[in-house]
Amino acid sequence: QVQLVESGGGLVQAGGSLRLSCGASGSILRINTMGWYRQAPGKQRELVAAITRGSTTNYTDSVKGRFTISRDNAKNTVYLQMNSLKPEDTAVYYCAADLIVTRAGLNYDCWGQGTQVTVSS
Repeated sequence: QVQLVESGGGLVQAGGSLRLSCGASGSILRINTMGWYRQAPGKQRELVAAITRGSTTNYTDSVKGRFTISRDNAKNTVYLQMNSLKPEDTAVYYCAADLIVTRAGLNYDCWGQGTQVTVSS
């Protein structure tokens, strides 16, 4: 059974930084594109950043220049470095992978449980 587990959320003042981590477990052979999504209260979930297995990245406009996504394929882990945080970045952040290949088979659209990020003004 594949699991994605996020960590690193918390409360930070505006202008501060946080680093989110997401590790995948479960006899993993390969993970394709991984991404970070967020959902603020009363809003739809949105893609924040994504990274392919070859480390091609893309970001939503509101975080460009402030957030950096990276991954360690050997550790099956993806990171999100968040700098210059703003109150509008407050949300639950979710890790996701579009395809995880394990010894047991293919797992599509895998999601973590989410981690809260709160930015105070």
